[in-house]
Amino acid sequence: MSNNQSIYDFTVADSSGNPVSLEDYRGKVLLIVNTASKCGFTPQYTQLQELYDQYSDRDFVVLALPCNQFGAQEPGTNAEVQEFCQLNYGLSFPVMGKVDVNGKSQHALYAFLKSQAGGVLNSSIKWNFTKFLINRQGDVVKRYAPIRKPNAIAADIEKLL
Repeated sequence: MSNNQSIYDFTVADSSGNPVSLEDYRGKVLLIVNTASKCGFTPQYTQLQELYDQYSDRDFVVLALPCNQFGAQEPGTNAEVQEFCQLNYGLSFPVMGKVDVNGKSQHALYAFLKSQAGGVLNSSIKWNFTKFLINRQGDVVKRYAPIRKPNAIAADIEKLL
């Protein structure tokens, strides 16, 4: 990984498979979260939406990247994930296409995120709802474990806004 890299160098697919450059989010504070619909942490969607509602007018965005690597807890298609998020949580922040966050098929964005903010013992993502806070310059500021509830990081978000 180049020291000059930022998240703006990466592209992810939206739920329809269309490329979305993270350059589109330049100047915004981001919370990037690997999500799953059938996880014990899935109710965190409620607090993620609350954070988005509270701060979106100040250029804060939650980016959800569904992942099926942990207990096969995101087995559906991208369309099914979108439907679940709308019907059960009414999400208005972007829920992208599914990605892998570990292993040989990990998305390049996650290789970068993990290189910038390692985890406990090693940099691997341990479970769904691991969160990365990104500042307006595209730098990874902090990584949060899945057990850290979204509303518990509001103060960190406010510091960057």
